[in-house]
Amino acid sequence: MAARLAVLASLLLLLQLVPPSSAVVLELHGKVYPTGHFFVTMNIGDPAKPYFLDIDTGSTLTWLQCDAPCTNCNIVPHVLYKPTPKKLVTCADSLCTDLYTDLGKPKRCGSQKQCDYVIRYVDSSSMGVLVIDRFSLSARNGTSPTTIAFGCGYDQGKKNRNVPVPVDGILGLGRGKVTLLSQLKSQGVITKHVLGHCISSKGGGFLFFGDAQVPTSGVTWTPMNREHKYYSPGHGTLHFDSNSKAISAAPMAVIFDSGATYTYFAAQPYQATLSVVKSTLSNECKFLTEVTEKDRALTVCWKGKDKIITINEVKKCFRSLSLKFADGDKKATLEIPPEHYLIISQEGHVCLGILDGSKEHPSLAGTNLIGGITMLDQMVIYDSERSLLGWVNYQCDIIPRSESAITSRL
Repeated sequence: MAARLAVLASLLLLLQLVPPSSAVVLELHGKVYPTGHFFVTMNIGDPAKPYFLDIDTGSTLTWLQCDAPCTNCNIVPHVLYKPTPKKLVTCADSLCTDLYTDLGKPKRCGSQKQCDYVIRYVDSSSMGVLVIDRFSLSARNGTSPTTIAFGCGYDQGKKNRNVPVPVDGILGLGRGKVTLLSQLKSQGVITKHVLGHCISSKGGGFLFFGDAQVPTSGVTWTPMNREHKYYSPGHGTLHFDSNSKAISAAPMAVIFDSGATYTYFAAQPYQATLSVVKSTLSNECKFLTEVTEKDRALTVCWKGKDKIITINEVKKCFRSLSLKFADGDKKATLEIPPEHYLIISQEGHVCLGILDGSKEHPSLAGTNLIGGITMLDQMVIYDSERSLLGWVNYQCDIIPRSESAITSRL
């Protein structure tokens, strides 16, 4: 009996020494269409104030539009964040060095002692200064303010001045030293550099940090390209309707980017996809005719005899796509059913949610972005600890508890 008690005492001591898997779970808001954003509410400052931040796995820096004062800002949902001088990060600070490392630029400290920056995106830019303030996060061990460095963006360019947007800024979830996730891990808020998101086709979903929410079964895993600055599974081949022959002329370089609403293919795979889709429609669903959509973002649309309400009404007219990634003898397949690449517009048309990246964003030429539409109703996991990308079908409108791990919900 004494021996058993000693063993039990040793096990209890071991459990106290090993920290539990940590997790932060945040509710997602928004929808692919017509919102075009997926965002969380983040409470920032002291006292804390709410801000809507667009989740973006293609960006490293988290930033808010702010009054520093603002030169060119959008009309945002909340009153602009206003930093105090003591919140400014200096140019000499290691956080500023980390930011410039992430941006791939040499740091130059001029006459200003603060850490100024300029971030260039595909179709815009943001100028700002690095600041530090409190973020209130709901973690496994309760809600407590955590000090985080982030950007105070005071100039979004003249074309964005006074243009209404549904978010206050960006939640940078990419690969880098100054990302929110990297800072949370360095502070012990989470123990593993793992994040995931689950975007529901009904709208909303959830975002999590840490590995406690990763399903224990059913996940398709593929290695992450360690040399790539973005989350990339490397090269994949594009297939149509489970066809063994690829429709892409060559393997496609792929990036997973939650900051992109739609999916963008390079010129050749896009044209190949469009060709097979149109060919299928002309043979099987002649009642759908091509039409010009008022929403210029949707470049290829079809109308039916009556206004189309749901994708289920026309799903039979379209076929599934798939991206196949190979790692030696192992293969991982990302299935892309019609509901993961089609949109029903406000005019009642069915539109292609895969766009020609070479035309929409010339700087993306040769790059293939898997955007939010193709991630719908799947938990997508970015495991930087093991350099793996994973995905699994999931009921994304059900927000999990942060206290325990979960199993796959198909």
